[in-house]
Amino acid sequence: MKKRIIPIFLVIVMLLSISFVGCGKKEENNDTSSSSTTSTITKDLAGNDIVIPKSKDKIMSLASSCTDIIVSLGLSDNIVAIDKYSSEILGDKEDVMQFDLMKPDTEKIIAQDPDIVFVSSMSNAGGDDIFKPVRDAGICVVAIPSANSIDGIKESVQFIGDILDKSKEAEELVKNMENEISKISEIASTITEKKKVYFEIGSQPKLYTFGKDTFINEMIEIIGAENIFADQNEWITVSEESVIAANPDVILTNITYTEDPVNDILQRNGWNSIKAVKDNNVYFIDKNASSLSTHNIVVALKEMAKAVYPEYYGDI
Repeated sequence: MKKRIIPIFLVIVMLLSISFVGCGKKEENNDTSSSSTTSTITKDLAGNDIVIPKSKDKIMSLASSCTDIIVSLGLSDNIVAIDKYSSEILGDKEDVMQFDLMKPDTEKIIAQDPDIVFVSSMSNAGGDDIFKPVRDAGICVVAIPSANSIDGIKESVQFIGDILDKSKEAEELVKNMENEISKISEIASTITEKKKVYFEIGSQPKLYTFGKDTFINEMIEIIGAENIFADQNEWITVSEESVIAANPDVILTNITYTEDPVNDILQRNGWNSIKAVKDNNVYFIDKNASSLSTHNIVVALKEMAKAVYPEYYGDI
């Protein structure tokens, strides 16, 4: 039987949209224009009132999707602290502090006196507003809930770019993303026989995947294929029997916590009757590119396209 996934399981998606109360009033005024020399009053993507400070020299990113965007905007050197999952995105920097995503030390955050702190909804998955002390200290906390659609990803990229005075750079990231998607969509329009795809994002202790209303389901559709669980909603657990019964043509996985996830699937008991397993069509897809809701989903999109339809996408 399929069950809804417990949101706390997936750091890779972070799709809860729990509201934050708002931002500390640091350098507050009523100027709503975007400028590097005036504070700006606006709302973050969770709908909270925030006051964007004049200076953005000291940025904390406690969400790996935000870190990915900030780095691509050319602001790596401005990042003074991250969550531990952002370390491979930012690279090794000894002077950058790391915080536990689920239990960030708010006293240490305040002591660092950052100009702005980016968070996702994952840190507040338990329902408590754990960043209230940070906001009460007058530090701007910006909530960026993980986007569940490609349009939402575009909005996140542009919003972060706008408030960090990198609007043009963000526009370019979005434009490049749209161009890559357009190229693949054009090829997909020529595909008449759609292959069935199962994408495994977790295998322990249960099988985890996704249905509709997720950006990664959109990606499967963009390449011209069909998600075998597209009739389900968002992030789900599924049984082995349901995967076997659906008999996917191709199996994709982005699991990184096992040594050889592809071979694990190929050797799984009872799965030798699945067409994808019989034909050896099981492939690994880049974890960050397929799980973080950022412009870099196009990296995973290309990998998925080549894996599912190599005869169509071999030259992209």
